[in-house]
Amino acid sequence: MASTITSLTLPPLFARERHSLFRPLTKFPVFAIAGEKQGRVTFAAKAAGDSSESSTSLSIVESVQNVWENSEDRIALIGLGFAGVVALWASANLITAIDKLPLIPGVLEFIGTLFSSWFVYRYLLFKPDRKELGQAINKKVSDILGQ
Repeated sequence: MASTITSLTLPPLFARERHSLFRPLTKFPVFAIAGEKQGRVTFAAKAAGDSSESSTSLSIVESVQNVWENSEDRIALIGLGFAGVVALWASANLITAIDKLPLIPGVLEFIGTLFSSWFVYRYLLFKPDRKELGQAINKKVSDILGQ
C-alpha cells in the first residue's frame, strides 16, 4: 500500500478562497489538512489496494530472480546486463548528439511528418484501405505467433 504527503504553498489569490480547494474527490481517498502557516495546505493521499505498477514491478523482479537462479553461466548474464546498460547509455548520447546538430532535427521532423501524412492517406483515410491494414496486421500477428 502506497501513501504520499504533499505540502503546497498557495499564492495569495487561492489562500482567500479555501472552500474551492477542498472539493470532495470520489475516486481517491485524499485528506486535506490546513497548515500552520497561512497560505500553506498539506494533502495526504493513501492508495486503497494493490496498484498495477507494484504488481508489474514485482513480477519483473520475480522473473529476473528466476533467470538468475536457473542460470548456469552467471558471468555471461552479468556481461549481458552490462552490455545492455552501455547500449542504453550510448543510444541516449547518440540521440543527444544528433539533436544538437543544426539541421538534422528539423529534417528528421519533416521526414516524420511526411511519412505520417502518407500513412494516413494510404491506410486510414478510406474504408477499404483500413480493412486492408487490419488484414495485414492480423496476418503479421498470426505469423509471429505461429498460427
